[in-house]
Amino acid sequence: MTDDEYEAELARLQVALVDAQIWAQAEGKKICIVFEGRDSAGKDGAIKRITEHLSVRQTRIIALPKPSDREKSQWWFQRYAEHLPAAGEWVIFNRSWYNRAGVEKVMGFSTPQEQEIFLRDVTPFETMLDDAGIILIKLWLDISKKEQKARLDDRRADPLKRLKVSPLDAVAQEKWDAYSAARDEMLRRSHHAGGPWTCVKTDKKKDARLNTIRHILHILGCPAYSLDVPAPDADIVFGYDKVIAGERELFK
Repeated sequence: MTDDEYEAELARLQVALVDAQIWAQAEGKKICIVFEGRDSAGKDGAIKRITEHLSVRQTRIIALPKPSDREKSQWWFQRYAEHLPAAGEWVIFNRSWYNRAGVEKVMGFSTPQEQEIFLRDVTPFETMLDDAGIILIKLWLDISKKEQKARLDDRRADPLKRLKVSPLDAVAQEKWDAYSAARDEMLRRSHHAGGPWTCVKTDKKKDARLNTIRHILHILGCPAYSLDVPAPDADIVFGYDKVIAGERELFK
């Protein structure tokens, strides 16, 4: 795909996103999209393209800092629940309550008991969201170790990307296997009917962005898209049930 072809298809899909938001406002839909994945997997870039032309009043991007001492004493889901969408709103979490089963587990920021309680409680929590009429879309952005290294190196070398540099970048490659193990347990134990996981292969950024948007549009099912929305490429975007069945693989 050339750059011009990519930009043309992105523009088409962004028109469909606008259609979907107009419909969601009219119908009072509550939309919550969770972006998870390894460092440099493309969460920021995908979110930017999704929200670029959406209403700033009806769209919120939630990227919470590390919890304060007071928040650490709260029910784990409490600081996230206050950001959930009301009717007509889209809320996009750039990392979410799944921090407890990912970075906190690998880096030891919470105890094994706290991590186990989270994995026990997350399915009932998300089932309550589903019962409340919230459309929950959970995305795991998967990246290969080689491509992650290239992106982290580029991030450190580019002055315009300094704000993306994190102390955790230094251990992303070092603890690759630990992150893989945490990912596999998290996805396996939190994939359920009310909150299924969708995996996105992101080594090719542009293909990943386009197919992520296509997936979201198909899940929303707006009946009035002004343009045809192709189905996502099944080799790039696939349900975690395909991984369970051995039909697709995540990066090891």
